[in-house]
Amino acid sequence: MTPDKDTGKKVMVFGTFDVFHAGHEYFLREAKKLGDYLIVVIARDSTVKKVKGRLSEHNEKQRLNAVKESGYADKVTLGNEDDKYKVIRKYKPDIIALGYDQFVFTYTLNKIIIDENLDTEIIRLKSYKPSMYKSSLIKTLVEDEEEENKETS
Repeated sequence: MTPDKDTGKKVMVFGTFDVFHAGHEYFLREAKKLGDYLIVVIARDSTVKKVKGRLSEHNEKQRLNAVKESGYADKVTLGNEDDKYKVIRKYKPDIIALGYDQFVFTYTLNKIIIDENLDTEIIRLKSYKPSMYKSSLIKTLVEDEEEENKETS
């Protein structure tokens, strides 16, 4: 199924989705409830490095495949390295759902929507146990455990 006028309400989300976890699943499930067709845009490796100052644990193709395999999304695509908002112009979503902690590239969303004359609503979703399910926290816990295992070996 490709998004078109017969698809119904299109919802778009963005993310790195590194170390895919229950918090990501919750985010995608909640976003999917907002419409009929969920488009997930995966951050490019170069964008992750620029924003976070380091590469993600998994490369963009691995992260894209993890989201595809989850079965929540109708369409999973990589973002554009040169124009972060190109996917918005291409798919013209009815809703852009943001995570509770997503702020990078989001401050200019309203301007893009107005400039492109889109009728897109921006909705910020609630978090799902952020003290447990946050990729950076999970990565730190895994690294700590690996370090402890090295010390005891």
